[in-house]
Amino acid sequence: MPRLVVCADDFALSRPISETIATLAREGRINAVSCMAVCPGWARDAGLLHALPAHVQVGLHVTLTGEAPLTDMPEYVPAGGTMPGIDPLTAAAAKGDLPLEEIAGEIDAQFRAFRKAMGRAPDFVDAHQHAHVLPGIRSLFLDAVAEHAPGAWVRDCGDRVSAIAARPWRGKAIGSAYHARGLRRAAARRGIACNSSFAGHYDFRGDYERIFPTFLRRPGTMHLIMCHPGAGELPGDDIAGARPREAAALHRMRIADMARAHGLEFDA
Repeated sequence: MPRLVVCADDFALSRPISETIATLAREGRINAVSCMAVCPGWARDAGLLHALPAHVQVGLHVTLTGEAPLTDMPEYVPAGGTMPGIDPLTAAAAKGDLPLEEIAGEIDAQFRAFRKAMGRAPDFVDAHQHAHVLPGIRSLFLDAVAEHAPGAWVRDCGDRVSAIAARPWRGKAIGSAYHARGLRRAAARRGIACNSSFAGHYDFRGDYERIFPTFLRRPGTMHLIMCHPGAGELPGDDIAGARPREAAALHRMRIADMARAHGLEFDA
């Protein structure tokens, strides 16, 4: 039966976000957690994941934007600074103007940090702000997955045109699909699987409980919905206001019933 994966991104970005996500996973409201092993609180927060139900997948949220790196990156990051935002990174990738050796080393370090805290490889791998699909970075990312987590699947941020057209916020979804074009083929050449459909784009405003059902339209055989539940305030977090709204809605919604109505199985 086709299945639904509801993945909460940004675990370890802050303790309140991590606690919120872990609670949702324990209560069967989500069934995948994507972890920022680059964050200072990762090793501590990883303890929240060890007692999760066996069906909850735990993945690595490779982070190349907005945070301090684990490695020395003199070309990519100013001394004592943070990695660039997604817009300048996208522009630099398009021009082929990236220190790829530094980026490859940072990706490897984040895989090692994940394994050190969890004692195993991630079940899946994606990237913060979907930086893994960008030119230059994509090959490094997929090579690292093949080396460090050969059994993991990778997030494909694209979908079929008909599926995107059936959901709101088409502009965001089209942008993601455009940048991700060719990712599935590149992953397949390395023997890496991907989700078959993808949703979760919206403007981070409004009633998430009303918005979420639209993400279930036109699912594939492995339908992935990203979400960003959380709590608390964090300087520079542009979606801080949306996180508690998403968490509250996920607590209330009968996701398994909604999934079943769309022919999907939701492990919870």
